[in-house]
Amino acid sequence: MLPTLRQLQYLKLLAEHGSFSRAAEAALVSQPALSAGVQELEKVLGAPVVERTRGNVQLTAVGAEACRRAEDVLARTEDLVEAARNAGRPLSGRLRLGVIPTVAPFLLPATLPGLKEAYPGLRLFIREDLTPRLIAGLKAGQLDCAVIALPYDAPGIEHARIGDDEILAAAPLGHPLAEAGDIQPGSLKSEDLILLEDGHCLRDQALAAVDIEAPKGEDVFAATSLHTLVQMISSGLGVSFLPAMAVRAGLTDDKGVVIRHFAAEAPRREIVVAWRSGSSRAAEARLLAEALRLD
Repeated sequence: MLPTLRQLQYLKLLAEHGSFSRAAEAALVSQPALSAGVQELEKVLGAPVVERTRGNVQLTAVGAEACRRAEDVLARTEDLVEAARNAGRPLSGRLRLGVIPTVAPFLLPATLPGLKEAYPGLRLFIREDLTPRLIAGLKAGQLDCAVIALPYDAPGIEHARIGDDEILAAAPLGHPLAEAGDIQPGSLKSEDLILLEDGHCLRDQALAAVDIEAPKGEDVFAATSLHTLVQMISSGLGVSFLPAMAVRAGLTDDKGVVIRHFAAEAPRREIVVAWRSGSSRAAEARLLAEALRLD
């Protein structure tokens, strides 16, 4: 005997909700029905998948491994259903798209109107989040594709190029780096930097590109978003890095922030559409990358 998709779904929901009652509610079944389904799964596997304690559900080692594999099976099954429904109609139906915060506000407003016009049958559901969580969402089948920035190490993920985005230096008015001319190698000091919080890939990509270490210490400033970062730069708290797409979109207009290029080879990040290896929507992800191309 093999587990059923319903049994695997019950296990996945148990892992997500940590409760039989909440998992049953999410599955739209009664709690006894969900409990019976999990027991049948345990019989098929020949081992317990959950430890049942009062008010708490904990996956066993077998259950955790089964859940990890179940996520992949369920994701591929959803891919199959979606592909069958939209056979011959590329970029139609539901598409769950993740986008990183340092791209979403600047790329999407410029490209979504054309995308909707070209593919009127597309129902786009957008989730903005940091790269690690988007990659996890792709692998768990919670997202169909995601717009992220490379370089980023993500085994099991394929991608199609949207375009390059130059990384620029940003300084407040009156700062020495705000003087005319490109930023020369070695003139940017770690102690002058204010950066995005840990988890934003732009932070690490910019630091690696200009070969400088992140500032250290308890009094180091960090911003939660590019909009906050620009306000901090404008207030004279330090200098930082900004993506060219954000500058072109007007993020620094009338903010008292001076933008400078780097004199050496311009640091860049590559913007791509990423998807899970083996996804049946790979061809659509490539079409999406073409529709979102940077000029």
